[in-house]
Amino acid sequence: MLNRQLSLLALGLAAATPAVLSQKPGSFEDGGDTLVSAMMLLLGNDEKVYILDKSEGNPAQINGHPAMGAVYDIATRKAQVMDVTSNVFCASGMHLPNGSFITLGGNGAIGPGGNIGSVQAEGGGSGLFDETYQDYDGTRAIRILNPCTGDATGPACEWFDDANVLAMQKHRWYSTAEPLGDGSIAIIGGFTNGGYVNRNYPNLDPAYEGGAAEPTFEFFPSRGEAQVMQFIVDTSGLNAYPHTYTLPSGKLFLQANISSMIWDPDTNSENRLPNMPENIVRVYPASGAVAMLPLTPANNWTPTILFCGGSDMPDYAWGNYSWPYINTWEYPASAKCHRITPEPSDNSSADYEEDDPMLETRTMGQFIALPDGTMMVVNGGLNGTAGYSTQTLITTSYSDMPYGMSLASGPVGTPGIYDPRKPKGQRWSNTGLDASEIPRLYHSSALLLPDASVLIAGSNPNVDVNTSTIFPTTYKAEIFYPSYFSAKTRPTPQGVPKTISYGGDKFDITVPAASYSGAANDAADSAAVMLMRPGFTTHAMNMGQRSMQLNNTYTVNSDGSLTLHVAQAPPNSNIFQPGPALLFVTINGIPSNGTYVIVGNGQIGKQPTAAASTLPANVRLDSVKGTGEGGSSTSNTTSNNSSGASHTGPIIGAVVGAIALVGILAG
Repeated sequence: MLNRQLSLLALGLAAATPAVLSQKPGSFEDGGDTLVSAMMLLLGNDEKVYILDKSEGNPAQINGHPAMGAVYDIATRKAQVMDVTSNVFCASGMHLPNGSFITLGGNGAIGPGGNIGSVQAEGGGSGLFDETYQDYDGTRAIRILNPCTGDATGPACEWFDDANVLAMQKHRWYSTAEPLGDGSIAIIGGFTNGGYVNRNYPNLDPAYEGGAAEPTFEFFPSRGEAQVMQFIVDTSGLNAYPHTYTLPSGKLFLQANISSMIWDPDTNSENRLPNMPENIVRVYPASGAVAMLPLTPANNWTPTILFCGGSDMPDYAWGNYSWPYINTWEYPASAKCHRITPEPSDNSSADYEEDDPMLETRTMGQFIALPDGTMMVVNGGLNGTAGYSTQTLITTSYSDMPYGMSLASGPVGTPGIYDPRKPKGQRWSNTGLDASEIPRLYHSSALLLPDASVLIAGSNPNVDVNTSTIFPTTYKAEIFYPSYFSAKTRPTPQGVPKTISYGGDKFDITVPAASYSGAANDAADSAAVMLMRPGFTTHAMNMGQRSMQLNNTYTVNSDGSLTLHVAQAPPNSNIFQPGPALLFVTINGIPSNGTYVIVGNGQIGKQPTAAASTLPANVRLDSVKGTGEGGSSTSNTTSNNSSGASHTGPIIGAVVGAIALVGILAG
């Protein structure tokens, strides 16, 4: 079975030496050239970020055609093109339990100018291949990547992309992927064709839209025939990339249009929840910033989802597949935030609660969970929506479009920091944060890096490469340094494990005295161990992103070092699904570098669990201090980390060889 083919990773630990920070806190640095516009990002390991773009006329070439993929070396900030053969435009993606990644679906083959590929399906309407861009139809594709370290070249490090061998049952564009507690992937909804929103107008066929909509779900590996999800039918029009989160019960929370529900993937049963307040749309193309708040011992690892921004445009204004019916760039995005706890621990009814508004209106804002327990929102615009078009119902000529093809205006360059631990009215701040000068609108992306900085890239509200328009195709990346980079010293934990289990024996991490300054007891009290999963980022969302604090106690040692006694993950794989993560240690709100770890057994299937870890009591020691250079962070959150190396073993041949057994071929 496929489980037997997904081997655990061989992970190494780097020596822990005191790290001194030199970057300016709150600043952006040149991140180099991504070679392809970064519509999608994923962190493959502690060395490499992988980049995906739609099929378009990128100057960077590979095998005689424009590149759609690249691998970015974090240390050198240099990218190298990778071959991707099917059109990844607006696909979804997710990690697998062993650290591999898959991307799912995309668009048909496209040629220059966004025109349908030169080789079309019988009857036309969908591109099978384009002779100029040499891309294939990607709508059913399942692409698999084994992230590599080092030069990341060679067949074992490339994308496996052959829909004749491995494909979904249905054509999907703008679908959502979400990992389940056994490491399998739920694949939900999408378009089969179309453009701006997933509907005709008037909307007379909300289920299938005459063949352009796909209201079903399926799984990877396959569990049988794709089935209709009624929620996708009922949210017709505004259900692209539905926001989806696995809950501790194993059920999934979904939000699309203005509707919400809890869905049981085993029975396909739905429990509808209250609508989004004030009819604010948060899914694409309204593209609000949406993320799960950190899971901590203090909240008993109970998920709460935060929604910020998006748009309250009236229903008519969203138009149809072709374009919006108003000039969206004139319509302010929302600044409002709402949160919901879908499965309250007190068994009360789930409902939305208004939270502090953002510091500005924002569409296409993206939440990045930081290892100090805060959430950063970055990118986006003050007005309008995601997407691009040559016209609207009001502005019917492209020559009259004021921002080229962009349907948004007013790029927001300054990030915002949301701290869920602060009282209401005090949760948002951008004090001390610089503003980027690069507009980051449609097809922008952001991703947490192992050193706790954030990679920001992309922006391309254009049907094909256009570097001369007002909001051009962007290849320049940036690195943003959060406020905790003001610290003169950061923790250098030792003894970080390679894997994390669901329950079981504790493990110990040593934090040397040189990792902090001030009283040892205070440093120990502040210590937190964080598991951070950056996720698969596209379209202002990070599918699979999670932040979870592990339980810990401590012993203060006479030499000033701290021994952190750390619990394994809670014995419920639905809380933090199996797969790759970064483990950070924070002291006084300052994170270490992240160590790449695998959570779970590295296989798809029921995860082994044991009783929750038993931890010893804290042992304090007065008059002991750290020897690190003083300096305080402006953040007062906690996190964890340790630098390490990782390598994913090849699984492509195993996947292909296991197709007959696990039934993951379509048809």
